[in-house]
Amino acid sequence: MSSHVSETDVSTAPRPLLLPDGRPAAEAWSLHPGQRHLNHGSFGAVPVVAQREQQRLREEMDRSPVVWFATLPGRVAAARTAVAGFLRVAPQDLALVPNASGGASVVYANVPLRSGAEILVTDHGYGAVTMGAERLARRQGATVRTVHVPLDADEERAHAAVVSGLSEATGLIVLDHITSATARRMPVERIAATARERGIPLLVDGAHVPGLIADPLAGLDCDFWVGNLHKFGCAPRGTAALVARGPLRDELHPLIDSWGAGDPFPDRFDTQGTVDVTGYLAAPTAVDFIDATWGWDRARTYMSDLADYAERVIGEAFAEVMGESTAVDVGMPVGPMRLVRLPAGLGATRLEADALRDRMAHELGVEAAFTSFGGIGYFRLSTHVYNTAADYEYFAERCVPVLVEWARTPGVAP
Repeated sequence: MSSHVSETDVSTAPRPLLLPDGRPAAEAWSLHPGQRHLNHGSFGAVPVVAQREQQRLREEMDRSPVVWFATLPGRVAAARTAVAGFLRVAPQDLALVPNASGGASVVYANVPLRSGAEILVTDHGYGAVTMGAERLARRQGATVRTVHVPLDADEERAHAAVVSGLSEATGLIVLDHITSATARRMPVERIAATARERGIPLLVDGAHVPGLIADPLAGLDCDFWVGNLHKFGCAPRGTAALVARGPLRDELHPLIDSWGAGDPFPDRFDTQGTVDVTGYLAAPTAVDFIDATWGWDRARTYMSDLADYAERVIGEAFAEVMGESTAVDVGMPVGPMRLVRLPAGLGATRLEADALRDRMAHELGVEAAFTSFGGIGYFRLSTHVYNTAADYEYFAERCVPVLVEWARTPGVAP
């Protein structure tokens, strides 16, 4: 037994999920057997059954391309209807896009913004989405205003922090549903209600949400919402949803002008020329696989319980070596996504965190997420059904001492 994992810890570890035939859940994926994939939240992991379905579709496309592309709009419409059912939204409100950032780009390209307006973002925003807002501001003669939300802010404080940044000049709010770097929820429902009262359009970046929240738009009256199917939903990469409601919905057009340009929203997004959208078409297979094998409610419970265990075991391992707690007080925490503070000197910036991620994968065979916020580096947990307690016990035993050594040795830290 690991010196960092007590008998009490092991006794509280959730039992691994199994496939119907008794095999470990991980055997339904094709992850590298020599590595431990502890970073589902960044790029996901696609079940073999969905990989095979996508490959089958690609082979069909390549056998008869003329037939394929002539029937493609109808296929895409059927796929987005299935995705809409998974997200519990109306099919006429949902378009398929390559990723959450792509969906945000659609909004930025189409929503009217007057010169001199402000775009409100928070300091928890995903970098690429915030950069898109900055580009929009430069293009329209607007400005971006960033409000600080304390990491430990509860719903009331987080709502107050965002509302304090609103003014008569605010023309658009861009807000994370679940933040990437800080693994916390934002009170999007309350902020959306305030935005609606003031007539301010709201774009919600729900990149991590599909699969983590059963009914993500329940009680959320926002104009635009984007979410990746290829993260916790396990769809092939490059598959996301753009949900639009309200009077601005019909203003949205794809970034690629194609033969569907004259169609209404969202049909005009179903035709994007000669592109490979087999990921869209295979997305329902991935979603249905989780549902049929374990059920999404059971999967979410397992992921959350495993994150509880992993956060405790890894935090105790750091505390034992460092002599101090690395626990992080995150307001509005998320089930399978957690933070553990890194030793001082590690991952203090985004670039340093990314370098740490790369070194961990190459030298220790562990694919992990490292993030930064406010000049502090964090190990970000993001569990999934194929992960087990043993994965995080391994991290506590093998990786924690190495991370502490990297932090303590001058010139060694990435």
